[in-house]
Amino acid sequence: MAPSRKILAACVIAVVVLLVVYTVYESNTTPGSVTSGVPSRFSVNGRTFVFTYLATTQQERQAGLMNKRVTNSTTMLFAFPYSSEWSFWMYDTNTSLDMIWVNATGDLGRVVYLTAGAPPCFNSFGYGCATYTPSAPANYVIEAKAGFAAAHGITTGTTVLFG
Repeated sequence: MAPSRKILAACVIAVVVLLVVYTVYESNTTPGSVTSGVPSRFSVNGRTFVFTYLATTQQERQAGLMNKRVTNSTTMLFAFPYSSEWSFWMYDTNTSLDMIWVNATGDLGRVVYLTAGAPPCFNSFGYGCATYTPSAPANYVIEAKAGFAAAHGITTGTTVLFG
């Protein structure tokens, strides 16, 4: 075999190995779907809100509010199958958002982390967009238009009731 063909064959093998390793990594780090008990509303400080959008699968969580119209009444629930320190970014959202990480058991939860007014990012394919990571594990994340948390008295430690 000619040297250039050997180099090409080695490159192909390396690419295949990398794809296999990446596939195994993704299958072990990507959370699955939440199939039951997903709330359709939440109450905080005496006010009840209905979720506009629910994200219960990995595909829905990855899409989030990208390319969706967000108004003052828009709320989205990201439901995860287990608690962890889930990171978020703001790629292709149309406005700044509040992100509220909640650790819940049953219908009762507590806000464990909050990012207020995270600005949208329109960089090419999300390259260089800020990533927001909580300091405590959560199994739910609520996104709403920037100012929502302050307007409704939501801070770290706030009790959230789901229904």
